[in-house]
Amino acid sequence: MEQYTVKINGIEVTAPKGTTILEAARMAGVTIPTLCYLKDINAIGACRICVVEVKGARGLCAACVYPIAPNMEVFTHTPRVVAYRRKTLELILSDHNCSCLSCVRSGNCELQELCKEYGVENQDAYAGEKNPSELDESAAHMVRDNSKCILCRRCVAACEKFQGIGVIGANERGFKTKISCAFDMDLADTACVCCGQCIAVCPVGALYEKSCINDVAKAIADPDKYVVVQTAPAVRAALAEEFGKPIGTNAQGKMVAALRRLGFDKVFDTNFGADLTIMEEANEFLERVKNGGKLPMITSCSPGWVKFCEHYYPEFNDNMSSCKSPQQMQGAITKSYFAEKMGIDPKKIVSVSVMPCTAKKFEIGRDDQSGAGLPDMDYTMTTRELARMIKRAGIRWDDLPEEDFDHPLGEGTGAAVIFGATGGVMEAALRTAVEWLTGETLPRPDFVEVRGVEGIKEATYHVAGMDVNICVASGLANVRKVLDMVKSGEKNYHFIEFMACPGGCVNGGGQPQVHASVRNFVDIRALRAKVLYNLDEANTIRKSHENPEIIELYDKYLGKPGSHKAHELLHTSYVKRVVHQKF
Repeated sequence: MEQYTVKINGIEVTAPKGTTILEAARMAGVTIPTLCYLKDINAIGACRICVVEVKGARGLCAACVYPIAPNMEVFTHTPRVVAYRRKTLELILSDHNCSCLSCVRSGNCELQELCKEYGVENQDAYAGEKNPSELDESAAHMVRDNSKCILCRRCVAACEKFQGIGVIGANERGFKTKISCAFDMDLADTACVCCGQCIAVCPVGALYEKSCINDVAKAIADPDKYVVVQTAPAVRAALAEEFGKPIGTNAQGKMVAALRRLGFDKVFDTNFGADLTIMEEANEFLERVKNGGKLPMITSCSPGWVKFCEHYYPEFNDNMSSCKSPQQMQGAITKSYFAEKMGIDPKKIVSVSVMPCTAKKFEIGRDDQSGAGLPDMDYTMTTRELARMIKRAGIRWDDLPEEDFDHPLGEGTGAAVIFGATGGVMEAALRTAVEWLTGETLPRPDFVEVRGVEGIKEATYHVAGMDVNICVASGLANVRKVLDMVKSGEKNYHFIEFMACPGGCVNGGGQPQVHASVRNFVDIRALRAKVLYNLDEANTIRKSHENPEIIELYDKYLGKPGSHKAHELLHTSYVKRVVHQKF
């Protein structure tokens, strides 16, 4: 590829043709600020914060879209550039709700950070009319506050390009431009899948999850309630970031300790629910293969994917595994098996989960999610909400000891912990299904072909005299591609894993928000996933069917995978949902 040499603030850099000034500056050790730019999906030069001086150019150039040229000289922080950025920030603030003290993003807001960096002290430098504050609180999982929106369109790009959904976009024009749904419909009335990827990329506090931490705290304080909490695999791979630790820090032990200090009566591991899911899902797959059932079978752990299927591809509803997600399975077992074992009235149990996912907030309200005659789950918090709860309680993260989960619902295998990474559910299922099919012990339970952050992965395994074609896809735009290939007959799979969020749950819509200057140049998905694969490798039990607590559960309560009782508690059904107008 042709290489160009340019100078960035006097430093020579050689980069491939097509490299932008923003990328070349990064190579020179210089960070150019941005507010709208997101690598690969939102290079629109709209916010004008990334402008730089290019020798010989008439005006300032937007570094995020301006390609380098041979012998180009670029100056990124001249007095002219700094003054321009400061004025642009003042203009953004002129139509911005500056209630920073109560904003969920205060202290972690890209606009706030830039205003501090560029010395913007007067938020009323261009005082005048402001667009009114209009909250869309219709959806189960999130709130949109357009009074804080800066029209960067990152959310629009994430919805359209990451997820291939496009239920939000720019309405009106000029000063009255706003991000909303087609025909100004409420978000709840669209085919939004609740994935929260729009929240993950928002640089300010215009989008945030609906918080339940006050309700959870109230339940903990009620002496008549027995409050249990479960934590998803991906949460331990990201929570520490909220306390200033590097991306890729394992927070498991301190997370458990923090939850105990918050007052939960029991701290369980959703890894137990993940192992239980594999028992039911692997059994279901084998039953379909042996008895001519509907294939390909598709995993059902990701509620964003499930809702997507119900809206856009309802003809595949019967292909989805009838298994509930690990969260819901664990909730159902908590209010049945655990309640009986401990002699607790299940009506007094308040079941809480901590998830990397905003779609879980929708899932807990779905029909057919009350296995024990009560809602499987009462509340679900995001990783971010847990961090806020810990901080509010005055718990000092660095001083926390490393503690273990409670039992009997706290044992998880290596197979369970990798559920948080794309390909993890498939690998966990294969570890069990292959051993059940062959009756032989795998010499090494690693199916590395399904690992990695690629959007679509395929493999074929020869098992018990047959070829099993599998596929793994994450990010709903990739899911759409796979389903279209299956519909057309271009692809023939037996087993498919889909996850709504690109890279899987480690990159879920409820995970810690990462500054664009990091997100654009560091693969946070891979760093977080590495935590989970390290935990898998270190675990002495790496297959779900070897989990001793799972074995006991079936021996003493459920009977066997796929039993009548297992179906009552652990399986669910799906519906066909309406698709409304896209942008």
